Amino acid sequence: MKNLQKLAAASTLALSTAFSVALTPAAHAQSNMDHGKMDAMKPAQSTAAPEMTDGEVRKIDMEAGKLTLKHGDIKNLDMPGMTMVFVVKDKAMLDKLKTGDKVKFKAINDAGKFTVTEIQPAP
Repeated sequence: MKNLQKLAAASTLALSTAFSVALTPAAHAQSNMDHGKMDAMKPAQSTAAPEMTDGEVRKIDMEAGKLTLKHGDIKNLDMPGMTMVFVVKDKAMLDKLKTGDKVKFKAINDAGKFTVTEIQPAP
């Protein structure tokens, strides 16, 4: 019985060593992966520059630097058309706008805040 236990222990040790050696190169490669290259693996949509989106100014809050827009689909944010409030990158962008203006704009998700980065009158 003791010989059987020794044989089982030796077999387990041999298998675990072989298994460990087989995984070591892959585990080593994964731990040394260049995480800077991870951006290259992201879908093109998340790394693509925002496109201009059609919108209409519904409300302007100069003091808070916010803008309510009724807008079409915002492709880079995978967002359907709706009316919502945006933060503006620069409050000076609001100086040239008035309620009812038709505009084209670019927006991004900046740490959870939907931010208008560029806006211009629609042709």
